[in-house]
Amino acid sequence: MKRQVTFFPNSVDCKTPTGAAVVDEPITLTLRFTRPQNPSEVFVVLTKDGENPVRYAMNLVTDEDNEYTYSLTIKVTSAGVYYYHFDIQNEEQLYRVGSDVDLNALLGKGGDWQLTVVADGYAPTAFDGGVMYEIMPDRFFIGGERNRTKAYANYREDWGGIPEYRADENGKVENIDFFGGNLKGIAKKLTYLKNLGVTCIYLTPIFEAHSNHKYDVGNYMCVDSDFGTIDDLKDLIKKANKRNIKIIVDGVFSHTGDDSIYFNRAGTYDSIGACQSVKSPYYGWYKFTDWPTNYDCRYNIDIMPSTDAGNVFFDEFITGHEGVIRTYTRLGIAGWKLDVCEQLPDAFIEHAVAAARRENGDALVYGEVFHDATTLQSDGTKRNFLASGKLDSVTNYPFKEDILNFVRCGDSGRLNNTVGFIINNYPKRTVDSLMNVLGNHDTARLMTVLGHYDSVYTRDDKAKAVLTDREEATRLVKMAAALQYTLPGIPCIYYGDEIGMEGFEDPFNRKCHMWGDGDKQLLKFYKCLGAVRTNERDIFAHGAYNALDAEHGVMFFERVASKERVYVVVNNSGSDYTPAVPKGGYIDLMTYKPFDGTVKDKCVAIFKSEKTTVIPPNKQKKKKS
Repeated sequence: MKRQVTFFPNSVDCKTPTGAAVVDEPITLTLRFTRPQNPSEVFVVLTKDGENPVRYAMNLVTDEDNEYTYSLTIKVTSAGVYYYHFDIQNEEQLYRVGSDVDLNALLGKGGDWQLTVVADGYAPTAFDGGVMYEIMPDRFFIGGERNRTKAYANYREDWGGIPEYRADENGKVENIDFFGGNLKGIAKKLTYLKNLGVTCIYLTPIFEAHSNHKYDVGNYMCVDSDFGTIDDLKDLIKKANKRNIKIIVDGVFSHTGDDSIYFNRAGTYDSIGACQSVKSPYYGWYKFTDWPTNYDCRYNIDIMPSTDAGNVFFDEFITGHEGVIRTYTRLGIAGWKLDVCEQLPDAFIEHAVAAARRENGDALVYGEVFHDATTLQSDGTKRNFLASGKLDSVTNYPFKEDILNFVRCGDSGRLNNTVGFIINNYPKRTVDSLMNVLGNHDTARLMTVLGHYDSVYTRDDKAKAVLTDREEATRLVKMAAALQYTLPGIPCIYYGDEIGMEGFEDPFNRKCHMWGDGDKQLLKFYKCLGAVRTNERDIFAHGAYNALDAEHGVMFFERVASKERVYVVVNNSGSDYTPAVPKGGYIDLMTYKPFDGTVKDKCVAIFKSEKTTVIPPNKQKKKKS
C-alpha cells in the first residue's frame, strides 16, 4: 500500500504564513499522512544555509482511521535562507518527506523545501496592482524642438527607421544615432499611457552619456541634453503624478562610461578622470589591473568600465545626502531599478534602498536579477537580495521564460511550478511588486520571439525580416500578455509591444514607437487588460494565487482577495476548454458580457461572478428613452 502524504507549502492548510516569513513570526507547519503504521515520532528538520540541521518534534493533532495529522509552530530568530523536510519514524524505518521525494522513498532521498526569513515586513504598496511601462526616451516620442548638442552624433530625421547596426572600421557599433525622443515627448503621451492603464513609467537611463541608450553614464548629476533638462524632468514628474502615474529610473551604478567625467578616457570633460591620473579623486572607483589600459568592464566592453561599488567614496557619491539617489528622489522620482545587481555588493544595495526611502517612504527599489533572488550564485557566493534592508522586488525573469515556453508548447505544469516556487521563496511584498517582463531593451521583441521568420541568418536579414504568419503570432502574444497581467506581480510592458512592434535583439528591438501605425486590435486588447487590473486592483495587488488546472496545455487559476475572486483561463490545449467553476452566472471582465463557459483554443478568458462584479459606467447598457 502506497503511503499518502499531504504537504503543499503554498497552502494555508499546510503552512502559515505561506511564502517567506518574518523573524520571530509564528510559522505553523502541518503534515498529514496515512502510513506508515503507528508512527512513533515525527520531526521537522530545519537547516539554515551553511549551518547544521536542527530537529523539532511535531505534535500529534489527530489519529483517526490510520490517518495522522502532525503540527508544529516555531519562530525563527534570524534572517536568512533555510531548508526543511520531515522525518517520520516508526518501528521499522525512517521516512523522509521532502520537496521532490518519491513518497515511498527512505531517508536520504528527496530534496528540501525552502523557507526564506526576512528581518521585517515593511512593504511599499504604491505600485501594487498597477501596470508598468518601459520607455527608452530617444525612441518614444519627440516633444518640441530637438536638441542637437553633440558634434559626433548622427541626428536622424527618419523617425521609425532601422537603428544603425553595422560595425565601424574598428568593429564596433557606436550607438550614436539619435532619433530625437525626449522627456517632453513622454509628457505629451501621458494620456495615451493613462488610457493603456499605466500607473508607473520605467525610464531607461536619463543621465548624460555618449550613446543613445545612456547605459554608458557620463555624468550622473545631469539629465542628458538629448532628453532635455532637470526642469523637463520635474515637469514630466508633475504631469505624471496628476494622472497617478509614478516615474522610476534605471540606476546604472555597476559601471559608468569610459567617456565620463569620472573616467574621462577621451579627455572630453574638464576633469582629471581615473584613466588620466592615479591621483584622480575617481581612481578608486574603478578596478584597474594594469593602469590605465586594463580594467574590469561590463561584459568585457571597454567603453563601460566597472565601478567598485564597495569604495566608500563611490558609495557616498551615489547614496549619500547629496548623492545621486537622494537628489533625484527629492525631485519626485518614485523608485529605482538597480542595473546588474549581482555586480553590486550587499552593503551598497542596502545603502541605496535606505537613501531612496529617506526621501520617500514609499519609494520602491527593484534589482535586475535573472534567477532566484534568494539564492543567486555570484562569484561562487550565494546571494540573498531580499533580506533586511535589501531590494523591495526584482525583475521576474523566471516567469518570463516559462510564460514564453507555455505559449509555444503548452507546458502548463512547468509554468505553474515556477509560479509556486517564486511564491514560496519570496516575501509576499516582493511577489506583489514583481516586475513581470516578457521583453525589454535587452531582448528581442515579444512578437518576434513568438513569431516565425524565413531565412534569418545575418544582421542584414534581421534588419528587414517580416513575420510569415502575423495572425498566429498575435494569438500567442495575447496569451502571454494575459498571463503577464494576471499572475502575481506587476506587468512591465516594453514600449511598442502593445501595438505588436517587431524586432530582433539590440538594436532592432529599439526602433521608434510607431505612432499612428501598428496593430490597433492588439492595442485594444492591452487596454482591456489594463482596465481589468484597474477595476479589480485589490485582487491583483495582493490577491492569492490558486492553481485550479495546470495540465494538458491549460492554465486555469484564480486570484482571491477577501471573499472575491477572479478566474483566469489561458487555453493552449488544442481544443475547447470548459473550466469547472461553482454554479452561477459569470461576467467576462474583458467585455463585461456574460461568460458562456467555454474558452476556445489559443484564447483567454478572465471572468468573475456576476454577484460580485461592479460594471464600470462606460460598459453599462444604455437605457432606451
